[in-house]
Amino acid sequence: MEATDAALYATLMGQAPAGLAFFDTGLRCVRANAVLPELLGVPGADPLRRRPADFLPADVAAAFETALRTVLAEDRPITEADLTVPRPRQEAPPVPVVEPPVPVPGPPATTVAAGTRVLACTWLPARGADGRPLGVVLTALDVTERRRAEEVIRRKEQRYRSLVEASSQVVWVASPDGGVIDDAPEWRSITGQTPDDYAVDGWLAVVHPEDRPRIETTWRECVADNRVFETNYRIRTKTGQYRHFDVRAVPIWRGDTVIEWVGANTDVTGQREAEEMRGRLTEQLSAAALRTARLQQATSMLAEALTVSQVVQVITEVGRSAIGADYSAVALLDDDKLRLSVVAPSQPGGEPRPEGRPESRDGIKVSDQTVMSVAVRESRPFLAEHPDSLRLQLGRDETGLFTQHTEERAWVGLPLLAAGAPIGALRFSFTRPREITEEERVFLEALAGQCALAVERALLFEREHKTAEELQRSLLPSDLPQLPGMVLAARYNPATRHVQVGGDWYDVFRLPDDRLAIAVGDVMGKGVLAAAGMGRVRNALRALALNDPRPAAVLAGLDRLFSATEDEEQFTTVAYAVIDPETGHGAFSNAGHPPPLLISADAPARVSGLEPGTPLGWPSQRQQTSFSIETGNTVVFYSDGLVENRRRGVDAGLEELVAVAADAPPEVVGDPERLVDFLVDRMLAGYEQVDDVTVLALHVPPKPM
Repeated sequence: MEATDAALYATLMGQAPAGLAFFDTGLRCVRANAVLPELLGVPGADPLRRRPADFLPADVAAAFETALRTVLAEDRPITEADLTVPRPRQEAPPVPVVEPPVPVPGPPATTVAAGTRVLACTWLPARGADGRPLGVVLTALDVTERRRAEEVIRRKEQRYRSLVEASSQVVWVASPDGGVIDDAPEWRSITGQTPDDYAVDGWLAVVHPEDRPRIETTWRECVADNRVFETNYRIRTKTGQYRHFDVRAVPIWRGDTVIEWVGANTDVTGQREAEEMRGRLTEQLSAAALRTARLQQATSMLAEALTVSQVVQVITEVGRSAIGADYSAVALLDDDKLRLSVVAPSQPGGEPRPEGRPESRDGIKVSDQTVMSVAVRESRPFLAEHPDSLRLQLGRDETGLFTQHTEERAWVGLPLLAAGAPIGALRFSFTRPREITEEERVFLEALAGQCALAVERALLFEREHKTAEELQRSLLPSDLPQLPGMVLAARYNPATRHVQVGGDWYDVFRLPDDRLAIAVGDVMGKGVLAAAGMGRVRNALRALALNDPRPAAVLAGLDRLFSATEDEEQFTTVAYAVIDPETGHGAFSNAGHPPPLLISADAPARVSGLEPGTPLGWPSQRQQTSFSIETGNTVVFYSDGLVENRRRGVDAGLEELVAVAADAPPEVVGDPERLVDFLVDRMLAGYEQVDDVTVLALHVPPKPM
C-alpha cells in the first residue's frame, strides 16, 4: 500500500498538468511540482521553504497569502477561485478575442486581458491524524482558454438580449408539438397574462378574434409540416388596445428530429400606422390630383360650351364623374331676380330635354324653401347629407319639385356668382346618403365658379347669336324667283346648331331688263360683325347691279367700296353672274370665290377652269366671261365650306365634288332641290363640318315635247 501511495505521489508531482503545492501553517511552500512555477509565471523559480512573497509578484503573492490565511483560520476549503497571473515574458500570448463590453446586469465575470493567464485554484485544509491543522494543499489549473470562451459566449448572449430588447421583440420557445414549454416574461409584460394564462396555448386568448382562426390553423399546419411559421396578427395588450405584431418561428433540428421551436414577435404597430397614414395621404393626394385634373378638364370643356344648354350638359357629366352625382340641374335667375328657371342639358341632337315637373320649368321662386333658392338667396353652398337633414334645414322635401327624382337622398346646392352677384344656382343630388368632404366642397365651389363664368359667357353669346341670326335671316332671300324656263334651289347649312352665324350668303333677283342676277359670297368671320359685313356687300351689290349689271362693273364697284370703307384685313369673296332666263346665256365674274360646278346631260361633270380672281378690295382688273346653260344642264354655285375642312384641302375637295356630281342619278340631277341635298350630304359625310355651307343650283329643264 505504501508503494502504491508513493507511485501515486510521484505521478501527480511529476506528470499532472495542474500545479500542486503544500504550504505549512507558516505559509511556507513545503512541496511543489515543476508545473506550478510555470503556471504562476515564474518559470525556474524555487518555491521550497519560501513564502509566496519571496518568489511571486506582489499582487499574486498577496492573493496567495490571503487565501492561505483564510483556509487556515476558517478551516474550510476555497474551490475554483480564479487567479490572474502574468504570462512569462518569453511566451507570446495568444491573439485575444475582442468582444465589446455590453453593460447588462448580472454577476461579475472574469475578463481575460492580453498577456495574462487565469488559474482556477483550489485551497484545501490539510490535517494530521489527530485532527490538528498541518497546512494547505493547493491545486492550480490553467483555465485561460475556457474562461475566454465563456466570456465570448456570455457577451454574445448579452448582445442578443440587448438586441431583442432594443427591437421590441418577444422571444419564445415551444415544444416540438407546438405547446408552451417555457415562460415568456416579455410576452406577459405586454399582454398582462399570468404564467398560467400563458401556458397551454393561452397565448391565443389575446389574439384578435378576427385573426385567431387563421393564426391557430396556420400554426398547427406549420407544426405538423415542420415548416417556418411566418405571419402577422393583432394582440390585445394589458391596456385593452390592440397592437400589430409580425411573428416568425423556426423549428430547431437535431439530426432528423425537431427538438423545439424558437420564435420572435416584433411589434410593428408604428410601421403599420405609418403605412396606413401614408396610404391615406396617398389616397387623399391622388383624389386631390384627380379632382384638379377633372376641374381642369371641366374648365376646358366649359370653354368650348357656347350655349347655356351645353354648359349644363358639361356640368352634368362632370358632376357624375367627379363626385358621383346621380342628378344635376342648373337654374338661372330671371330678369326680375325673383324666379329661377331650370335649364335642361342638350341632348345629343342638340335640343334641350325637359327637366322636372311643369312648375319647375315655369320657375322656382327665390323666396321658396328649396336647395337652389337657399343657395341663391344666401350666396353660400347648401349641403344636406340625408333626407332628415334636408327637412331640418328646409322644413320640407323637394319630391314635388323633381317628381322623376323621388329616390334622391342627399343634396348639394351652389350659387352661381358673377362679379359677386348671383345669376343662378347649381344643384347636385344623390340616390344614397352622402357626406361631402372639405376637399370635395372646395372642388365644388371652384366648379361652380367656372360654371358661372361659362353661363355668363353663354348668355352673352346667345344674345349675340340671336341678333346675328335675325340679321342674317333678314338678309337672305326668303323666296327664290319662279321662272318658267329655269328652276332654282338653295341651301344654307351653318357649321353647327346653336353656333354663331357666319358670313355665307346668296342672292337672286331680277334686273330691270328681266335678266336674272345671281350672287354667292363669303365674308370672313362669325357673328354680328360677319353678318353685318355680309349685309353691306349684298346691299351694295344690288345697288351697283341696278345701275350697271355687268359682272365686271359690279365687282369693280365693290372693290372701290371696300377700299373706302372696309377693314384692310377683311376677306370677302363673291361669285356674280347675270343670266337671260329665256336663252340661258349670260356673263360671269369671280372675286376669289370657288369655281362653279357644271353638270351636263351629255358630258362629264366639271368645275369651271376660269381664273377665280382676287377677293374684294385687292388690286385687280376685273374680268368677265360669257357662258350659257344649255337645256338639261345645271350650274351649281357654293361656298368653300362644301369642299374644304380640317382633313381635306381645296384641290382634293374639288376633285371629290366632281366625283360626287358624276355619281348623281339622272332624277337627282334634274331636280335642283334633291341635287343640293345630295351634294351637301355626300360631301359632308365622314367629315366634321367646321364652316358654313352655301349651295345654289340653277337647272334648265328640257323643253316639253
